[in-house]
Amino acid sequence: MNLNLRKKFLIFLIIVYEIITSSISLASSEPSLISKSYILMDSKTEKILYCKNENERMYPASTTKIITAILVLENCSLEDIVTVSYDTAMSIPNGYSSASLQVGEQLTVEQLLQLLLVHSANDAANALAEHVGGSVDSFVSMMNTKIHELGLVNTHFTNAYGLHEENHYTTAYDLAIIMKYCMKNEIFRRLSSQASCAIPATNKYGPRKYTSTNELIVPNNRNYYSYLTAGKTGFTTQAGDCLVSCSYKDGLELICVVLGGKTIDGISTRFSETKTLYNLGYDNYSIQSVLKQDDVVTKLEVSNGTKETKNLELLASQTLNALVNRTTQVENLLPQIDLKENIQAPIEQGEILGVVSYNIDNISYKVDLIASHPVEESKLLNLILKIGIGILILIFILVLFISKKRKSKNKYRYRNKKI
Repeated sequence: MNLNLRKKFLIFLIIVYEIITSSISLASSEPSLISKSYILMDSKTEKILYCKNENERMYPASTTKIITAILVLENCSLEDIVTVSYDTAMSIPNGYSSASLQVGEQLTVEQLLQLLLVHSANDAANALAEHVGGSVDSFVSMMNTKIHELGLVNTHFTNAYGLHEENHYTTAYDLAIIMKYCMKNEIFRRLSSQASCAIPATNKYGPRKYTSTNELIVPNNRNYYSYLTAGKTGFTTQAGDCLVSCSYKDGLELICVVLGGKTIDGISTRFSETKTLYNLGYDNYSIQSVLKQDDVVTKLEVSNGTKETKNLELLASQTLNALVNRTTQVENLLPQIDLKENIQAPIEQGEILGVVSYNIDNISYKVDLIASHPVEESKLLNLILKIGIGILILIFILVLFISKKRKSKNKYRYRNKKI
């Protein structure tokens, strides 16, 4: 092989090595994204899979509307009729999205929620805020009270829809927790998953029809992501491109928040980067069964059980699933077993006798341990125990009797000696 061929072959090997190592790096390290702040979180355990500046205060823009929606759902009926006030119709600044609501126009709460979450209509947010809180200011107080109840310390709201203001801020982490809370509500799930909405004619305006601002949820869109279940976009010049969303695949529900993204050549990075994070999550993590229901976890001997029943297996009361990295060998995980003190017969089949737990990436997964069969109390042991107790009582009585008799004799001798 001449020198040139050797050099070319060496260069080829270097290129192959870099491709392999870079692909490994992508699968194991934090992704390099344009968004200033992001987080990918497991919805169930709140385990953070990927993140950057997740606790840095950011402007949320219209992602604010997810907490507006959940407060409305918790405080009024979908069938309630809302009459649009003058302040609502006239308060939205130029450049902010609206549904052109008219003074005196009447819509249902459900219709306004669709305009809020699908079209991101800011006038719908104010109409709902006034309906629920009596005024927008009172509703904003409710928003901040809810934030306090959720234990979030890096979020503060000053309006109901995401108008840019210095004291209207949150973080990627806080938005993920808010989204987790919102997703517990089935109506929120349904409304925030709509790819479009159609509002019939009202007393003041003709029919309205809008496609969701969240391109990930719109079929046939180039950014469509089939596993997405809910989401809300946001944008202001100061906040950049924002998106809070939720997806579900193979039993794993993930929440993703990207803040401070950009639009490049007409394409928003919030969509591509959200998909990148979801793909990383599903490629590298999965829900796996650590234990199956009725698996034998440990065995013990019940000291006062009968010979036939005293050897007892402790079973997992239910299947124990855990979020694990796909490289983790589940069968090699070591359990921690905590049993009740002084386990004695009789024991019923299925009785809870302890807990088995696994600590995986600093998250504890637990399941009860139950008896595989009944354990009967040994009559022979019981009889021996009773006989033993009886003998001890007799010995005690005998000792007392002898002691009393000796005292009586000593007393008699003392008296005779004195006489």
